[in-house]
Amino acid sequence: MTRVAAIDCGTNSIRLLVADVASDGTLTDLVRRMEVVRLGAGVDRTGVLDPVALARTLEMTRDYAATIARLGAERVRFVATSATRDARNRQEFVDGVREILGVEPEVVAGAEEARLSFSGATSVIGDGHEAPYVVVDLGGGSTELVLGTEVPAGEFSMDVGCVRMTERHLVSDPPTAEQVAAARADVRAALDVAEAHVDLGAARTLVGLAGTVTTVTAHALRLPAYDRDAINGAVLPVDVVLAACEDLLTMPREERAALGFMHPGRVDVIAAGALVWSEVVARVAQRVAERGGVLADVLTSEHDILDGIALSAARA
Repeated sequence: MTRVAAIDCGTNSIRLLVADVASDGTLTDLVRRMEVVRLGAGVDRTGVLDPVALARTLEMTRDYAATIARLGAERVRFVATSATRDARNRQEFVDGVREILGVEPEVVAGAEEARLSFSGATSVIGDGHEAPYVVVDLGGGSTELVLGTEVPAGEFSMDVGCVRMTERHLVSDPPTAEQVAAARADVRAALDVAEAHVDLGAARTLVGLAGTVTTVTAHALRLPAYDRDAINGAVLPVDVVLAACEDLLTMPREERAALGFMHPGRVDVIAAGALVWSEVVARVAQRVAERGGVLADVLTSEHDILDGIALSAARA
């Protein structure tokens, strides 16, 4: 066993996994945490990390550092993604994390983010799901698409995510038809570019990861509260996923906030996230159909880039 700590710092949330990794790659969780810090607030518009958001994120990093020290992790890997990639003042964040944790945080490119997500998700996919897989990690600032079986055969990172699309388009409550149309056009254009790198029609299993997807899944399952065990591995028909996305997109903020499974930090961005997910699911289903196949359902996984980071730390 190797005890590792993995931290994934994205546009909307920061997450920690401390786990024991066996020689066969099996992960045994000790701690798995997620806090919404919204590091990427305003980055799409300003190109810089907001000082308040930066301070909030570094404070949570201190909290995580105490947990890592208490549990005695042998190796630590800190990965920062979309918001930090885009920010001109990212060095302030890198320096702050290094001072707190004593390790160099890695601001990874979109392709590396995609590969880590694929590694984490496919490490636990059972025999009942046919390959090749298209794995989709829908984040706050970007969405990664990866096609592969045991290793990625193609990947692409799109600059669309739940925070970015909310700030750019969905500013009303609920969003207007014009705002929705503009956001859909943005996502579809990004998917057009992505398809030059990822053959979506080759998918036999579509796997969705991260908070937007798990929240949509909780809504589709009509869960009274967030239940990780019920969500992980859930297989839902495509039309059920699309209906849940449409419901969350058109629902007023007050109603979204009252849903028992809804994290408070996701209330204001889930409409945009649901829109992005609906466009991805519809596009993959369309491309599979054009090949004469049928994408009947969608698999949700609670295992994602955080697991991939932990596995890579154990192999280092």
